[in-house]
Formats: sequence, structure tokens, C-alpha cells
Amino acid sequence: MIFGLRVRHFLVVAGMSFSAMVQAESTDVMSELRAIMADDQGRQAAYEAGQERIRFCGYCHGKDGNSKRDYIPNLAAQHPQYLFDQFEKFGNGTREDYVMSKLAKTLSVDEQINIAVYFSQQKAKARPSPNPALVDAGESLFKTRCAGCHGQKAQGFQNMPRLAGQPAEYLGIALNRFKQMDPTQHSTPMIGIATVLSDEDIESLAAYLTTQ
Repeated sequence: MIFGLRVRHFLVVAGMSFSAMVQAESTDVMSELRAIMADDQGRQAAYEAGQERIRFCGYCHGKDGNSKRDYIPNLAAQHPQYLFDQFEKFGNGTREDYVMSKLAKTLSVDEQINIAVYFSQQKAKARPSPNPALVDAGESLFKTRCAGCHGQKAQGFQNMPRLAGQPAEYLGIALNRFKQMDPTQHSTPMIGIATVLSDEDIESLAAYLTTQ
């Protein structure tokens, strides 16, 4: 990407550290992404380019971003900043997944942006709860523990993911993964949130959020 090469050259000449260089590039990409989302024509162009590139993604996440498999997350209506951020994490090894880690390395920055824009414009579909008896408890727990970051309706915000409508199985997997993380190796605040959740708490949250 031209702007990325120019920024990288400037920073190297300026003598900035590699970590500072990466952070500055990431900031520029996020600024570009916000500009695209704020411009109707730019957003439509990115959407159409993303639509051409998501064929492989659609096999698992669904062409409309609604997952075809309960252990795989929805991407529909997810915030583009969050989606792009996950591409970066899979690409640099912060997150690991057999398929996504490889896929992220094959996509250019432009393609990552376009895919993120495309899925962000899709409509997320709520799912029936696998355990309706736990929905009320899950709603209460969500509003107490989770709404502060993910929003009162679980729709997320910028780099905070949308949880509404996610498959219950995936939500359970994700919360248990955070629960098992070593806080000396990972810095996400989700470790502290998930650590105190019981198995029933996790089941209740998943039972509620998937219906939203």
C-alpha cells in the first residue's frame, strides 16, 4: 500500500523504533478506515471490493456474515475497526487459529479494510437460545458485568466486539479461552472478567446474548 510504504520510509529516516513505526502505521490505517466509513462513496467502493474478496470467508462465516457453524463467530454488523484489528492480531500471532492465522497473512491491508467494511454492513441475525431457562439470568449478568464495554444491547463499540446474536457455542468457547489465559502473557481485561465467571454464568450469558 503506497501510504504505508511512505510512512515506513519516513519513520526509518526519522530513526523511530520498529514498535513505534508499527504503531504509527496502525494509527494511519485506522484513520483511513474511519474516513472510508464516514464517506458514502468510499464506503460503497470498499463494500463492493470486499464483496469480491469474501468468497473464502463465506464458507465458514456465511456470505452475509452470519456463521454457518455454531463454533464460529458471526461477522455481520461487527464494527469494522474491531474486524480489522483481529486481522492484525491473527497476522502477527497475538491471536492464533489454524485457518485465520494463515489467511490473515495472505491479505493486503486494503483487502483487510474492504472485508471489514463489507461484513460491518451486513445484518446480524439473532438465534434461538439453547437454554431459554437461563436467558433472564444471562441478561442480568450481562448488564452488570459486560454492558459497560459492549453496550446495553451488546452491539459493541469501535474495538469492542458486538456480542449480540453470536452463536452460543462460540461465546462459551471464547469466554473459557479468556478464563484459561495466563495474565502474565496476555493483557486483555477479559481475563479478569472471565476468571470470576462460573460455568453456569458462562452458559447463562451465552443463552441470553445469542437471542439478541
